[in-house]
Amino acid sequence: MQLSEVKNSSGIKNLELLAKQVVEGFITGMHKSPFHGFSVEFAEHRLYNKGESTKHIDWKLFAKTDKLFVKRYEEETNLRAHIILDNSASMHYPKIDIQSISNFNKIGFSAIAAAALIEILKRQRDAFGLSIYSDGYEYYSPAKGSERHQRMLLDNIEKTYSNPTSKATETYTILHEIAEKIHRRSLIFLFTDMFQVGKNEEELFEAIRHLKYNKHELVLFHTYDKKHEIDFNFDNKPKKFIDVETGEQINLYAEQVQKKYKNAVNKYFNDLKMKCMQYQIAYVPVDINRGFEQILISYLISRKRFL
Repeated sequence: MQLSEVKNSSGIKNLELLAKQVVEGFITGMHKSPFHGFSVEFAEHRLYNKGESTKHIDWKLFAKTDKLFVKRYEEETNLRAHIILDNSASMHYPKIDIQSISNFNKIGFSAIAAAALIEILKRQRDAFGLSIYSDGYEYYSPAKGSERHQRMLLDNIEKTYSNPTSKATETYTILHEIAEKIHRRSLIFLFTDMFQVGKNEEELFEAIRHLKYNKHELVLFHTYDKKHEIDFNFDNKPKKFIDVETGEQINLYAEQVQKKYKNAVNKYFNDLKMKCMQYQIAYVPVDINRGFEQILISYLISRKRFL
């Protein structure tokens, strides 16, 4: 999927336009995908069910697609969604000067992916809310479905790219706060790199479980840069590696530790996947270099299950 360059040096701008480009490209691609059975006209249509009234069939759309779609009305939709965006220091890796809109760090990718989800939710006349956190709770808005609400959320998402925190983030404390705010049953999407382990690992999963209370459905988008954070693919020159949240530093040759590092990371990913299965959380590993289809397909699957 090719996106136009709509940005400036202070961060990602015109997020609404970018989101529309992502969604339109995805809808076009669905015609050739295994997910063709899902409604490709997100805005105002659903597939016709055999036996129901033909009064609301869109015959013009039938002429174009050779499929029966029924015009869809607002009262048919009852989904509420809430998007949670991790804006901690580690999400701003890798540190890049955006020269191309296809050149992302984790927060840039997550921002556009979140905006694309909001675009689809708006087209389906669903309600959508947003939470953003770093070392503290930065933003919260309950679920609504208006265009004005969408623009307000996108304005706040755009700001995530600027001024990242340099402090350590205790994700679990903030997730508990968010869980307490979402009262009505919702489909929750959490974008995070899960860089909080060790002594706080159990607290983190307890907070994630909290997000499933009140019969919520939770999709964990585990974002990462595969080239560097998984494969540890650096040239074999002496480098200084710095923990962006704690400031700890270490000097080493990447090649000397690459094998051991990859084994440890793969074990962590597998343990994380198993833990999510145990808690019935939809775990979606997301390489930021693979495009947005992985996010939107996961959304469609989760939506169908939720409803």
